[in-house]
Amino acid sequence: MRVDVWNLQGQKVDTVELQPAVFEAPIKPDLIHQALVRQQANARLGTHQTKTRANVSGGGRKPWRQKGTGRARQGSTRAPQWVGGGRVHTPHPRSHALRMPRKMRQAALRSALSAKAAESRIVVLDELRLEQPKTKEMAVALGRLVGGDTALILLAAADEMVEKSVRNLARAKIVRAAYLNVRDLVGYDRVVLPLPALEQVHQMLAPAGDAA
Repeated sequence: MRVDVWNLQGQKVDTVELQPAVFEAPIKPDLIHQALVRQQANARLGTHQTKTRANVSGGGRKPWRQKGTGRARQGSTRAPQWVGGGRVHTPHPRSHALRMPRKMRQAALRSALSAKAAESRIVVLDELRLEQPKTKEMAVALGRLVGGDTALILLAAADEMVEKSVRNLARAKIVRAAYLNVRDLVGYDRVVLPLPALEQVHQMLAPAGDAA
């Protein structure tokens, strides 16, 4: 698949081949969903905690004798039915982490990228470089490239000027190509790929034997 290469002024300057193994892979919504659920689950802290009757204070003695009072028998004022008592069937710290083999995660990324490519939502740039942080300049450039759509911008390496220029834009996000993930691919309308980041994506996601 050949796509146009643009500059920050919104001008077409070249074309480039997108590797079919990465950008024309089978689109598997169920695999993308599984990878998304895994990523969201692994982001959960799992630190919710409530006190059971073993953790609350007080309740050492039986509130009244077992028989003869006419009232229901009670063993402790810390039982769940008492005000101030412990809780039952409530959250406790645990891990929500889900496992997914690396090859399946890579296949999910290829599926998500292929879905974007099939809808012509991949924007390739010749380069993305600024001399100094300019949020307004970046907003104008993105307006030329993606219009009113949201944009996920991939960088091959850290670039402080570009990152500072994007971080205050509500409709754009920067991610290093090495940290490409399904949640961001699904969450943004278009993927903006400077040529160095595109090359890194090719190397990272091409199946064995197709990396050339």
